[in-house]
Formats: sequence, structure tokens, C-alpha cells
Amino acid sequence: MTSTLLAALLIASAAGLMRGFAGVGSGMLMAPFFVVLFGPVETVAIIIAMEIVVTGQLLPSVRRDINWRVVAPMGLVAAVFMPVGSWLLVSLDAGSIAIGIGILVMVFALLLMSGWRYQGDKPLWATLTVGGVSGVLMALTSLGNPPVMLYLLSSRDNAATNRANFTGYFAVTLCALILQMTVAGLIGWSALKTAGLLLPPFMLCAWIGSRLFRKSNETLYRHIALGILFCAGMYGVIRQIAV
Repeated sequence: MTSTLLAALLIASAAGLMRGFAGVGSGMLMAPFFVVLFGPVETVAIIIAMEIVVTGQLLPSVRRDINWRVVAPMGLVAAVFMPVGSWLLVSLDAGSIAIGIGILVMVFALLLMSGWRYQGDKPLWATLTVGGVSGVLMALTSLGNPPVMLYLLSSRDNAATNRANFTGYFAVTLCALILQMTVAGLIGWSALKTAGLLLPPFMLCAWIGSRLFRKSNETLYRHIALGILFCAGMYGVIRQIAV
């Protein structure tokens, strides 16, 4: 049990609670820390391997609430744009990626904390644009959820619907991303081994988080999700600048 693994286990447990409770955000919580612990390329592989398993764990309980008319096209376009993110992943330096991840998380968290909500419908062009941006970011940083969170959480949908849509979206995109990264040789045995060690507490805490969600309300849901995400982004930026 190394200090790196112990820290990763604690982070994965907190992220599992976040995933089970909010249906999203675990990658945003883990990435700023894991980039420091494991490096940018391995971080993406570890997170998507863990996320696909817990998505399968949560999907049966939310499948009836998923709005597939929004989720499906957004996920398919994201899959098409993932190769752009993968190319950037092997082209940029680790420091730039780490700082970029932290700033990205903070910006989107602040936008949602402002309380602004979009009151109109979700036109197809906007859905496809969000999907494309998300696909690039998912392959580049494992953080494909910020634009999706802004798009869905800013609407009039309730917490249960948003949570279900997040889960459905990542079910589509994670499968595509794993296939694409495997073909590109970006998922190695080291990342899979680390993901396997982190999965038990991650899945257990995701189950606990899903139970806590049933006792929550709209205000608590948004405050907890956005507060944790902002703190994770801030840590990522400060930690990298201090190195």
C-alpha cells in the first residue's frame, strides 16, 4: 500500500459518492488529482475504465428517466469527435493539460453556481455542438462532462431527469471512448491494474451515493455537486503551479 495508492483510494471513494449521488462529476473530481499521481495519459485510461463499470451499475435504476432524444445524438456526435481529443492528448505537455483541466472545472462550476438556467427547448444544433465539444474533452482529459452538465443542468429538468440523462450519455460515450483508445493503444495493463484496485471502493461509494440521492432535494443536489467540482478544479490548478 503506497502513499500514491492510498491517496488514489480516498479520492476514488469520494468520487464514487459524487457519481452515485449526482450521476456525473466523478471524472471531474478524480482527474485533477490523478493527473498529478499517474500522469495525463494513464489518468484518462484509469478513469474511463472505472466509469464504464459504475455506469453499468447505475444504469438499470435510471433507464426509464433517460431522454434518449437528447442523449443519443449528443453521445453519437461526441464519439465522432473523440479522435481529435486523442490526438491532442499525445501532442500536449502534461503541465498544460493539468492546468487546463483545473481551469475548465472551475469555469463550468462557476457558471452553474450563478443560478442561470436556460428556459427554452434543446434544439438539435445545440445538442450536437455540446456533444462535439464533450467528445474532444473526454478523450483529451476524461472531462467530457462539463459542457454536458452546463447544457442539462441549466434547463428546467428536475434532478432525477438530469441524473438519468448523465448516466445514459456516459453509457454511450464511454463505450465509444474505450474502443477508440484501445485501438490507438492508449490503454495499457498498468492503467487497468490501477483501475481494478480502485474499483471496489468506487463502486461501493457509488451505491451509497445513489441511496443518499433518494433522500435529497433539488437545492442540496446542486450545491453539493457544484461545490465539490469547484474545489477539485482549484486544487488541480494550485498544485500544478506549485510544482
